Amino acid sequence: MLNHHLAGLLGLGSLFWAGHQVHVSLPINQFLNAGVDPKEIPLLHEFILNRDLLAQLYPSFAEGATPFFTLNWSKYAEFLTFRGGLDPVTGGLWLTDISHHHLAIAILFLIAGHILKDILEAHKGPFTGQGHKGLYEILTTSWHAQLSLNLAMLGSLTIVVAHHMYSMPPYPYLATDYGAQLSLYTHHMWIGGFLIVGAAAHAAIFMVRDYDPTTRYNDLLDRVLRHRDAIISHLNWVCIFLGFHSFGFYIHNDTMSALGRPQDMFSDTAIQLQPVFAQWIQNTHTLAPGATAPSATASTSLTWGGGDLVAVGGKVALLPIPLGTADFLVHHIHAFTIHVTVLILLKGVLFARSSRLIPDKANLSFRFPCDGPGRGGTCQVSAWDHVFLGLFWMYNSISVVIFHFSWKMQSDVWGTISDQGVSSITINGWLRDYCNCSGYLFLV
Repeated sequence: MLNHHLAGLLGLGSLFWAGHQVHVSLPINQFLNAGVDPKEIPLLHEFILNRDLLAQLYPSFAEGATPFFTLNWSKYAEFLTFRGGLDPVTGGLWLTDISHHHLAIAILFLIAGHILKDILEAHKGPFTGQGHKGLYEILTTSWHAQLSLNLAMLGSLTIVVAHHMYSMPPYPYLATDYGAQLSLYTHHMWIGGFLIVGAAAHAAIFMVRDYDPTTRYNDLLDRVLRHRDAIISHLNWVCIFLGFHSFGFYIHNDTMSALGRPQDMFSDTAIQLQPVFAQWIQNTHTLAPGATAPSATASTSLTWGGGDLVAVGGKVALLPIPLGTADFLVHHIHAFTIHVTVLILLKGVLFARSSRLIPDKANLSFRFPCDGPGRGGTCQVSAWDHVFLGLFWMYNSISVVIFHFSWKMQSDVWGTISDQGVSSITINGWLRDYCNCSGYLFLV
């Protein structure tokens, strides 16, 4: 089943999509770019059945599969490119880059799907002893364990997609459709959040219903469970640290603002808190075309910096997105809300079978109510309760993330439409503009 997901769905799925892009999408786009009347463009099956038709557009097609088997792969550089950046006409990624990407992904997953057990068991870190021993058996004997892993991976991937939709817009003219951009980001962030919470839910169900401690002795999961107290206490400490410090920055700024002391506020024009590590990462990616990727003509995304803006039809498609003190502050709020969500969900999983207060939790099932006055303090301690509590914090995380995204793009990328960016360093400013934004949405 795991091989079906990895090699089948992801591997073959990506391969078929790459094939469709190379044999159908690319030639049709070539004709459209040349100004050919759509009614005059050959039908789809003609491109697939008539190699000469493709060879007129991409001469290397005339050589068939010979360059592939002779390892002369550079012949295919006409339609499998590594250009980087955006098409200045459409504001979207180069279709030849996209087809190259899907071909590479296909090969990766086709191989990985067939050696998953070997990959898992060979994964030995410096502190993990026998590594991922026993995980494969868990995933092949429990539907809930496998569903949990798939939900976690797909949820994470969905959030990655949310960020790629604006930073690397894959479709023509998507970058200048600002309503679609906001909708796509919001949609994918919400879906990703729900999938990740679902991953924790099914992991907890696995722990209650499918986990057998007698057969799982000293494998990876057993060792994690044995030091669950250390994991949760460290996460707890991190959440407290992030919460107090990140909100402390904002409270300081609110106080200084109220006292009329802007020179004492954390901002780009007073006391700077520059995100130096994020800026270093941005700079590294900006310089990549001349160093780690010499054949690329531009970096993977204009958002890294270094390039000029791309405008389509007089509208900004994308431009470098600099990060400053306001981003440093809100990113620590992001870290705080995400870590609290993880704390609640992970605690629900690791303590699904037992806890100090209720050592027989496994016998009470995935969801149980308060266990009576004889065992005080047993309300909201079942694994299910952790899921719904974690869901609230997922909402918190998503709300801040989506508003930050909307704010950043509208003030820094799509043109300044208000003075919102000025007040992004105080809680009062966030609340005021959030209320203004919400009211505006109800009015329109």
